[in-house]
Amino acid sequence: VQLQACGGGVVQAGGSLRLSCVASGDTVRTFTAGWFRQGPGKEREFLAAIGRGGYVTDYADSVKGRFTISRDDAQNTVYLQMFSLKTEDTAVYYCAAVRSFSRVAYARDEQYTYWGRGTLVTVSS
Repeated sequence: VQLQACGGGVVQAGGSLRLSCVASGDTVRTFTAGWFRQGPGKEREFLAAIGRGGYVTDYADSVKGRFTISRDDAQNTVYLQMFSLKTEDTAVYYCAAVRSFSRVAYARDEQYTYWGRGTLVTVSS
Protein backbone atom coordinates (compact mmCIF):
# COMPACT_ATOMS: atom_id res chain seq x y z
CA VAL A 1 0.00 0.00 0.00
CA GLN A 2 1.28 3.44 -0.91
CA LEU A 3 -0.07 6.54 0.77
CA GLN A 4 0.21 10.04 -0.64
CA ALA A 5 -0.67 12.99 1.55
CA CYS A 6 -1.46 16.25 -0.18
CA GLY A 7 -3.22 19.54 0.39
CA GLY A 8 -0.63 21.26 2.53
CA GLY A 9 0.36 24.86 1.99
CA VAL A 10 0.58 28.25 3.61
CA VAL A 11 -2.46 29.58 5.42
CA GLN A 12 -3.05 32.47 7.78
CA ALA A 13 -3.87 31.89 11.40
CA GLY A 14 -7.58 31.33 11.79
CA GLY A 15 -7.84 29.84 8.34
CA SER A 16 -8.78 26.38 7.15
CA LEU A 17 -7.17 23.66 5.11
CA ARG A 18 -8.14 20.16 4.04
CA LEU A 19 -5.56 17.46 3.68
CA SER A 20 -6.10 14.34 1.62
CA CYS A 21 -4.44 10.96 1.88
CA VAL A 22 -4.86 8.89 -1.25
CA ALA A 23 -4.07 5.20 -1.09
CA SER A 24 -2.98 3.00 -3.93
CA GLY A 25 -2.11 -0.65 -4.18
CA ASP A 26 -5.00 -1.82 -2.05
CA THR A 27 -8.40 -0.66 -0.90
CA VAL A 28 -8.51 1.33 2.31
CA ARG A 29 -11.89 -0.17 3.14
CA THR A 30 -10.21 -2.70 5.41
CA PHE A 31 -7.82 -0.23 7.00
CA THR A 32 -7.75 1.97 10.04
CA ALA A 33 -6.23 5.33 9.13
CA GLY A 34 -4.65 8.13 11.09
CA TRP A 35 -3.02 11.52 10.81
CA PHE A 36 0.12 12.58 12.62
CA ARG A 37 2.36 15.60 12.43
CA GLN A 38 5.89 16.63 13.30
CA GLY A 39 6.63 20.26 13.96
CA PRO A 40 10.08 21.90 13.90
CA GLY A 41 12.17 20.47 16.69
CA LYS A 42 9.31 18.36 17.96
CA GLU A 43 8.50 14.69 18.08
CA ARG A 44 5.83 13.19 15.88
CA GLU A 45 2.43 13.48 17.49
CA PHE A 46 -0.92 11.83 16.96
CA LEU A 47 -3.75 13.99 15.66
CA ALA A 48 -6.70 11.88 14.60
CA ALA A 49 -7.69 8.38 13.62
CA ILE A 50 -10.67 6.73 12.00
CA GLY A 51 -11.60 3.08 12.10
CA ARG A 52 -13.07 0.84 9.46
CA GLY A 53 -16.37 2.13 8.20
CA GLY A 54 -15.82 5.50 9.84
CA TYR A 55 -17.89 4.59 12.91
CA VAL A 56 -15.13 5.29 15.40
CA THR A 57 -12.87 8.32 15.50
CA ASP A 58 -10.31 9.56 17.99
CA TYR A 59 -8.63 12.93 18.36
CA ALA A 60 -5.76 14.44 20.26
CA ASP A 61 -6.87 17.04 22.77
CA SER A 62 -4.84 19.67 20.95
CA VAL A 63 -7.01 19.42 17.83
CA LYS A 64 -10.34 18.23 19.19
CA GLY A 65 -13.09 20.53 17.96
CA ARG A 66 -10.85 22.06 15.29
CA PHE A 67 -9.88 19.08 13.13
CA THR A 68 -12.17 16.47 11.59
CA ILE A 69 -11.07 13.18 10.11
CA SER A 70 -13.21 11.44 7.52
CA ARG A 71 -12.90 8.79 4.88
CA ASP A 72 -14.29 8.04 1.44
CA ASP A 73 -13.62 4.39 0.77
CA ALA A 74 -14.98 4.65 -2.75
CA GLN A 75 -12.25 7.20 -3.47
CA ASN A 76 -9.65 5.34 -1.41
CA THR A 77 -9.04 8.58 0.43
CA VAL A 78 -8.88 9.78 4.01
CA TYR A 79 -9.27 13.48 4.80
CA LEU A 80 -8.25 15.81 7.58
CA GLN A 81 -10.29 18.99 7.63
CA MET A 82 -8.58 21.63 9.73
CA PHE A 83 -10.28 24.77 11.02
CA SER A 84 -9.13 27.68 13.20
CA LEU A 85 -5.51 26.99 12.42
CA LYS A 86 -2.87 28.33 14.78
CA THR A 87 0.78 29.07 14.20
CA GLU A 88 1.64 26.11 16.41
CA ASP A 89 -0.10 23.85 13.89
CA THR A 90 2.82 24.43 11.54
CA ALA A 91 4.29 21.00 10.83
CA VAL A 92 4.72 18.23 8.32
CA TYR A 93 1.54 16.19 8.33
CA TYR A 94 1.61 12.46 7.72
CA CYS A 95 -1.12 9.95 7.05
CA ALA A 96 -0.81 6.36 8.15
CA ALA A 97 -2.80 3.17 7.74
CA VAL A 98 -2.94 -0.36 9.04
CA ARG A 99 -5.07 -3.29 8.01
CA SER A 100 -7.64 -3.87 10.70
CA PHE A 101 -10.29 -6.45 11.48
CA SER A 102 -12.16 -4.17 13.84
CA ARG A 103 -13.55 -0.65 13.88
CA VAL A 104 -11.00 0.62 16.38
CA ALA A 105 -9.17 3.89 15.74
CA TYR A 106 -5.54 3.63 16.79
CA ALA A 107 -3.73 6.54 18.40
CA ARG A 108 -0.14 5.27 18.63
CA ASP A 109 2.22 5.53 15.67
CA GLU A 110 3.69 2.07 16.33
CA GLN A 111 0.27 0.62 15.57
CA TYR A 112 0.47 1.72 11.94
CA THR A 113 2.14 -0.19 9.14
CA TYR A 114 1.99 2.15 6.18
CA TRP A 115 3.04 5.80 6.09
CA GLY A 116 2.81 8.54 3.51
CA ARG A 117 5.61 11.01 2.82
CA GLY A 118 4.01 13.97 4.46
CA THR A 119 2.76 17.35 3.39
CA LEU A 120 3.91 20.65 4.88
CA VAL A 121 1.42 22.97 6.52
CA THR A 122 2.62 26.44 7.42
CA VAL A 123 0.38 28.72 9.44
CA SER A 124 1.42 32.34 9.36
CA SER A 125 0.52 34.96 11.94
